[in-house]
Amino acid sequence: MFKTLLFAACSLTASYSFSQADLFEKSLDSIQTETDAQQFLEKNKSAKGKVITFNKEKHHTRLAKELFSMSVGGKKFDKNSPQRTYYKVIDKTSTPYYKASCIYLDGNETDLNQINATRNNIISKYNKGFKFSDLARMYSMDQTAKKGGDLGWVTQGDLPIDIETQLFSGDYHTNDIFTVDIPEQEAYYVVVLTQDRKLIEEVKVLKVTEPRL
Repeated sequence: MFKTLLFAACSLTASYSFSQADLFEKSLDSIQTETDAQQFLEKNKSAKGKVITFNKEKHHTRLAKELFSMSVGGKKFDKNSPQRTYYKVIDKTSTPYYKASCIYLDGNETDLNQINATRNNIISKYNKGFKFSDLARMYSMDQTAKKGGDLGWVTQGDLPIDIETQLFSGDYHTNDIFTVDIPEQEAYYVVVLTQDRKLIEEVKVLKVTEPRL
């Protein structure tokens, strides 16, 4: 008798678990936009989730490749995760990016005359064939010096507006060098455009995890 009751209880628990999982997946299927995703997260407080953007130039994992191959609305369940983990593709776009490197000079550390002299020296050396990465390691006064000034692929909103205005203006082409002043921040730059405007595919994904039932 006890074994029968225990079996029945386990069966009911399993049925309830499957039912909950089915409802959860159906609610995921109903998500069409980022607004839907935010509303889903607000409604399902027990689930941990966030919207992630994958960039085809920056993300090369197996997961990223799978997500790029899926269409909008597609859903992936990660069977190997310790928690129930879902990925739902909610948007795919092509975003304009530029690639650039910079040298930063701090106006709080040296006066403007010295900064301008240094920048003129940098530009002169660059035009004579010096590698910009070597010049950045030598002169730049921030953490980008360790990377040879490389900023990687950047799009609108990634950099100070004064740099973006010039970088994205269309007045410069690959390997062109120019200066940017932001006096109110005591920030002075030498910038090189290392690759022209490129449309890069991005996929926006809702990642949701919940404890296994």
